[in-house]
Amino acid sequence: MREQILAIIEKNSRIDIKELAVILGAEEIDVVNELKAMEEEGIICGYHTMIDWEKTSIEKVTALIEVRITPQRGKGYDNIAERIYKYPDVNSVYLISGGYDLLVTVDGKTLKSVSSFVNEKLATIEGVLSTATHFILKKYKDHGTILTKKYEDTREKVTP
Repeated sequence: MREQILAIIEKNSRIDIKELAVILGAEEIDVVNELKAMEEEGIICGYHTMIDWEKTSIEKVTALIEVRITPQRGKGYDNIAERIYKYPDVNSVYLISGGYDLLVTVDGKTLKSVSSFVNEKLATIEGVLSTATHFILKKYKDHGTILTKKYEDTREKVTP
């Protein structure tokens, strides 16, 4: 039942417990207990709301920052990753394969604020060798949700 619950709430964390129980063919109390157990075990780490910021009046810039670092003896990448994820502007930090070691996702109000974060905070951390910053220009799909609608040509067709 756990895998089924996780698959469902990953796509819709606001699903009603009654509806979830019906889908699973289980008792509501069993579903509630399973959710609580998974929260306590750290399997469910939190819930979030996805927002299409383009449709609001709030200006927001998102950047993906590749970071090359020197691993620390006995600690590897963990200490530097921890220092990075403690910054409030940082949304996520991933250890990745390839030419860089970490991928950091950052939100800022402007390009300049993200640039300042990289220059003044990220690049100055001991062990950070280099960074490459990529600004998100448009989001088409995020967390499995399509954010753009296909363009529909509503013009009247003209035939020769």
